Amino acid sequence: MSDPARSALLIIDMQHGLYHSPDAPWQRETVLANIQQLIHQAHATGAPVLAARHTGPAGSPIAAGNAAWQLLPELQLDPAQDVIFDKTRPDCFTGTLLQDWLHERGIQRLVIAGMKTQYCVDATCRSASDRGLQCLLAADAHTCMDTSQLSARQIVAHHNATLHGAFAQVLPSSQIVF
Repeated sequence: MSDPARSALLIIDMQHGLYHSPDAPWQRETVLANIQQLIHQAHATGAPVLAARHTGPAGSPIAAGNAAWQLLPELQLDPAQDVIFDKTRPDCFTGTLLQDWLHERGIQRLVIAGMKTQYCVDATCRSASDRGLQCLLAADAHTCMDTSQLSARQIVAHHNATLHGAFAQVLPSSQIVF
């Protein structure tokens, strides 16, 4: 399970407009630090790092090229080494070449982290599992904002419990090995 040729890290929507939203994501500094550690570990072992960037329609705050659309520089992604791709749907596979890219490289295990838990993280975990990939969700490396129904803490805990087993293995980032 720790063969870097068969594992990849997928960071979802860690963008200025979401991370620096007026409604701050829950535990955003901790989540960012955990993602940074996962990136460092993936780079150190030669596992590919991919970053999905949600792209809104023209005129939206996260339209291509806008400041809010940019990935966080704190991720220290290297476009010469890391794969950055755009998506327009919650599922990172829909309308992208992600599945083809993973298949061409023999990737069978996808480690997932990022934003927002109940949308893009959830949809991508389910889709990865449906596509026959081993999905590993970093339990402490995804986040969202409070809603009128649930706190972000509750949303993250609910998704960690719901996705675990049926759709993903859920582990703290400190226990993930590439």
